[in-house]
Amino acid sequence: MYERTAQAIHDPDVRQVLNVILHGAQTMLGNLFVGMYVHGSLAIGDFDAGRSDIDFLVATAADDLPDRTYAAIRSFHERIAASGLKWATNIEGSYIPLSALRRHDPSRSLHPALRCDGSFGMDRHGAEWIVQRHIVREYGIVLAGPEPHTIIEPVEPDTLRTAVVQLLRDWWQPQLKDSFRLAGSEYQAYAVLTMCRALYTLRHGTVASKPAAGRWAMDKLDERWVPLIEQALNWRHGIELQLMNDTLAFIRFTLEQAERETERYSAEGGECV
Repeated sequence: MYERTAQAIHDPDVRQVLNVILHGAQTMLGNLFVGMYVHGSLAIGDFDAGRSDIDFLVATAADDLPDRTYAAIRSFHERIAASGLKWATNIEGSYIPLSALRRHDPSRSLHPALRCDGSFGMDRHGAEWIVQRHIVREYGIVLAGPEPHTIIEPVEPDTLRTAVVQLLRDWWQPQLKDSFRLAGSEYQAYAVLTMCRALYTLRHGTVASKPAAGRWAMDKLDERWVPLIEQALNWRHGIELQLMNDTLAFIRFTLEQAERETERYSAEGGECV
């Protein structure tokens, strides 16, 4: 059982930057503040200081933030990015109203977000947010506010599978033709482990961290993929990978598996279409 409180965060630098954001969010939002939660690898239990980012969610009571509040939050995050705090430029987060957080509604999916490059703006929260909602609900670390299962409805296994198939089609399939992102070692490792996690969700209808999914894939998939996955698991900044062709092949394999799952669930009358 994962610890669901801030005591689960052992790195003092991580706690520091999260506490700064928590205090700022509470101050700027006032009575619109509902809660703040940590998700991603920190929540699932596979945080790696050499390669992981910090993911947070702030739940709000307003369907739309007042313009002054939105501008204040944007300026606040700009100051944090320039603060020199460790992790200040390796953190992503979203400010989502309770009404949109409870269940995913594609027609109401544009929310304020801190992006991985440090910029802040209104971002569309698509199929990937279905997966993130599940992680927040089941594993999220509560920094302040109610337990996440009281404000987020359960995400059913077939809904997770459907979201993964959509992500594979919308984001990864186009990269088979335009693969410029895969030129870098970091993105190659990220792509391989993301495919492992997608395959894990398709098989089990739940979510695992990328490292855990990678270890599962090495054990369960054909041995031809083992060297590729092992290199992705062992990658750290400064290590050069030359895995473009193998990574593209693994993406194709994952897409093929997703289409088979889609056909199977369609035949059974399931949701994965």
